[in-house]
Amino acid sequence: MTCGRAGLGGAMTSGLASGAEPRAGLAPIFGLFRDDEGGFTTVAVAVSLVLSLSLVFGAASAAWVAGRSSEVQRVADACALAGENTVAAFSTVVQVVDACVLSMGLAGVIVLGAGLVVSCVPGLSAAGAEVTSAGGRILEARRSFASSAGEGIERLETTLPLLIVANSASCVEANEAGGVSYTGCAIPFPTESRSDFSALEADVDEDELVELSGQMQEVSDEVDEAQRRADEAKERAWRADCVTEPYCLRERAASLAGLGIGENPDYPTVDGWTFGVPLLRARAYYAARLASAHVGGSGAEEMTDSACRRAFYEYALEEVRSGSYEEHADGTVSVDLPSLPRNAEQTRGTRLYTDAMWPCSVEGGVRTLHSSTLCPGAGGSPSGSASLADAEAGSVATCDQCRMDIGDMGRVASASTSIANGFEHHWRIIVEASRDYEAARRDEAAAEARLRGLAEQGEGAFERAIEELSVARPTLCPPGAWGCVAVVARSGSSVPSELTASFLSSAELPEGVAVSAAALAPDDATAENNVLSSFFDSLGAGESALGGALDGVTELWGRLLVGYGSAYESVGSAGSEFLGGLDGVLGGSVGSWLRERLERVLRAAGFEPVDMRLRKPVLTNTQDVLDQAGLERISTVRSLVNALPESGSAFDLARAAGLWLVDAVGTDEFTLAEIPVPGTGLSIPLTIDLSRMGGGS
Repeated sequence: MTCGRAGLGGAMTSGLASGAEPRAGLAPIFGLFRDDEGGFTTVAVAVSLVLSLSLVFGAASAAWVAGRSSEVQRVADACALAGENTVAAFSTVVQVVDACVLSMGLAGVIVLGAGLVVSCVPGLSAAGAEVTSAGGRILEARRSFASSAGEGIERLETTLPLLIVANSASCVEANEAGGVSYTGCAIPFPTESRSDFSALEADVDEDELVELSGQMQEVSDEVDEAQRRADEAKERAWRADCVTEPYCLRERAASLAGLGIGENPDYPTVDGWTFGVPLLRARAYYAARLASAHVGGSGAEEMTDSACRRAFYEYALEEVRSGSYEEHADGTVSVDLPSLPRNAEQTRGTRLYTDAMWPCSVEGGVRTLHSSTLCPGAGGSPSGSASLADAEAGSVATCDQCRMDIGDMGRVASASTSIANGFEHHWRIIVEASRDYEAARRDEAAAEARLRGLAEQGEGAFERAIEELSVARPTLCPPGAWGCVAVVARSGSSVPSELTASFLSSAELPEGVAVSAAALAPDDATAENNVLSSFFDSLGAGESALGGALDGVTELWGRLLVGYGSAYESVGSAGSEFLGGLDGVLGGSVGSWLRERLERVLRAAGFEPVDMRLRKPVLTNTQDVLDQAGLERISTVRSLVNALPESGSAFDLARAAGLWLVDAVGTDEFTLAEIPVPGTGLSIPLTIDLSRMGGGS
């Protein structure tokens, strides 16, 4: 054991055992840090603290430099997004304007179509003129708005590069902090407008619709007049047939012929009554009167009167049985109610005068006409029959007893036609009214045929007007449509003195440059967020102030405006609902037919869908933006970096990069156009706050 220890001790002579004395050469150095008792001296503690603090502040300085070095890229990203945000705001403005122009055009044409429909309705020509005029005013307001809005959009688009640069430069400036300053802005691509707003000013020619409406109003007035005449004639005939004041045809048939309700029906109103009713009543009446008529009397004169009455009833029955009433599909009627003679002159024009229906005998060698074979004067041999015309011509003699002649026959219906208690009195009124009714219905049908022809022309004109509105919408490609490329430079700066002054020499943050790009992308989260709905609500438009047939014009425009983003699937429903709400358009009429045709045109109108999702700026690869612009990435970026001025503003950079900056709008607030609200007479300025435009407001 001792050998091992001695050997071990000899091997470790170069080491220093704990508590052992240091070698003579190192003693002075270690003596600065260790005392005689083996502990650390004050110098050792001070050196340790200084060294530790130097390392801490050195690490902090390095971290500060590293952090500030990377922040230039974040600033460039924010700069690109800020520039593209301005493009997003401009795109929203254009969509709102286009929606206003298109919806106003549709509203105007639909109201004009409603004017055509109302103009077809008899009695509503004045309302048709009012509705047509309102439609024309809407299109005129739309024309004025489209022109001023198109001009305003072009001015705003001209200013867009300036707004992009200003907004992006403001973003860069806002990111300056901690003594680090940045210079830069976003450059839009394309740098110049490639938009086409000519579609905004695509006009709608309403002259044909207005002219057709005027023609329809004239013809519908003719129809209305004919209907009035027809209704008046029918009313007059119905009153003569059914209204006891105190007599009427029905009352006379019951009193004079004893007809029951089955053959003598009552119609308390004119509805359901036709001229066929008195015709059937007259047939039953004369059949009953003929069945009860007997020739005879206490004297020759009475016998003649009874013979004339029987002959009249027989003649009247034959006449009314040959009469007719028929309604045709074209709206006309055929009314053939026979007129019955009421005096001798009229009797001469009937068979009562010309037919050989009166018995004759030879009296004193002279052939003589009698009212009946029972005549006391008919004592001679029978000699056939003769007519009253023969007697008046002298071909046969007149009996001295019965004195039968045309005067007796003419007097039969004279009294009953001339006074209100006679059946023939009311029959004459009905016959005259039937002729007026037939003529009025004929005129009405002819006018309605012309009106139908005008309605067919109106359908074609309406369809052409809708097609004029179906043109392609404006092509939107403003500066920045492909994206914005941001170039941001960081100037050199010193590390904050509080990090270096006490322990380190002054450090410098070197200059740096970063490039970024942003483009617009649809925000799916806003698919249900209809900007136009909020816009319409903000206008504060109420119901139509026009009233009458024009109620709902504002609501129609609102529905069309809000439906702009739904491929205009709502055009058919909104238009149909508005047209369906028109008063006085009865089924089966020309107006009803035209309304159905116009609704069909609206349902078939093909409007391209409009994507109303809001656009938001998103970061993208710089190469993607430059590729669309047909530029090579490295050389373009190098040229943009080289264009960074050593001193000056972001506008100097933009100009150095070849961007033409124009201020075409001037003030912070820019009134794009005055929006007329259809149906209210109101006009509301569409004002854009340019100071907030970069924020997408």
